[in-house]
Amino acid sequence: MAIYSRTTHSLLAAFCTSLFALAPGMSHAWTNKPLKLIVPAPPGGTQDAVARALADELAQEIQQTVIVENKPGGGGVIAVQALNATPPDGNALLVTANNLLTEAPLVIKVNFDPLKDLTPIAMVARTSVVLVSSPSIPAKDLKSLVSYLKTQPESTSYASYSTGTVSHYAGVIFNQKAGLDMQHVPFPGSPPALAQVMGKQITVMFDALPTSGPMIAAGKVRAYGVASKTRSALLPNVPTFAEQGFPDIEFNNWVGVVASSKMPVEIQKKIRGAVLKASAAPRLKERLALQGFEVRSDLTQEQLAQVLKMEYDQNSSIVKTFGITQNH
Repeated sequence: MAIYSRTTHSLLAAFCTSLFALAPGMSHAWTNKPLKLIVPAPPGGTQDAVARALADELAQEIQQTVIVENKPGGGGVIAVQALNATPPDGNALLVTANNLLTEAPLVIKVNFDPLKDLTPIAMVARTSVVLVSSPSIPAKDLKSLVSYLKTQPESTSYASYSTGTVSHYAGVIFNQKAGLDMQHVPFPGSPPALAQVMGKQITVMFDALPTSGPMIAAGKVRAYGVASKTRSALLPNVPTFAEQGFPDIEFNNWVGVVASSKMPVEIQKKIRGAVLKASAAPRLKERLALQGFEVRSDLTQEQLAQVLKMEYDQNSSIVKTFGITQNH
């Protein structure tokens, strides 16, 4: 009888162990409460789309309810305040584009230090910044575009989807490196700016693929170059600026998971593990591709922090060198 009891106990223990091993997310679960993903943008935008796609996969991975909470406004201040109002125990995270961390704090007043008060957990998706113009402009490649722009210095301009963004910074550096003097015209977002570019009221624009990609595919704008080290998998036939003689024009838009810097490292590691597992889901890759994003989760947490610091310093240097303010 005693032998039977010990055997049964051993089998039961092994069975429970196998259940925990097979249960998705058990090794990464850090909370038994609903997880909140705070997004510093309104519903329906690209950040929101990435957050909701990630939320679906995370819910499967950690076997918990994952809620997306939109907190737009204030250059990200409202979202960061919402994050800081919760304990740093992993029950609330920020899903944001890098502009909240490396662009907005440089031109508007915020009540947080993006490099000290926040810590990046994992990059989830990345998209390219591409230079576009109306296809009616008589320039088929970047070299001929530069020549064309130089022949009309008084009437050329470049749009941005807001002052103090990579859309603006890329135009500033392109002006400098190509010897141009285009006027900067900021807009409240990409759609109105692209409409002016398509109508030739504005000559060119550096825009992100989530908004310009469908226009490129439809032939409504022409792409001249991708502002990254490597070509975009979503635009494989469009060369990079580096390939065309402008290695300094390198800007990226990415969305990642960010936490309070007060969060214990042990919890950060569990969250990162779950995010990486969720990012590997084929369905997530498909959903993000439809939004103009590529899944990018290969950077370590330390490498991502270095990227963040590098982008912040790069943009800070541009702001100081060219005297960029919210009204400039």
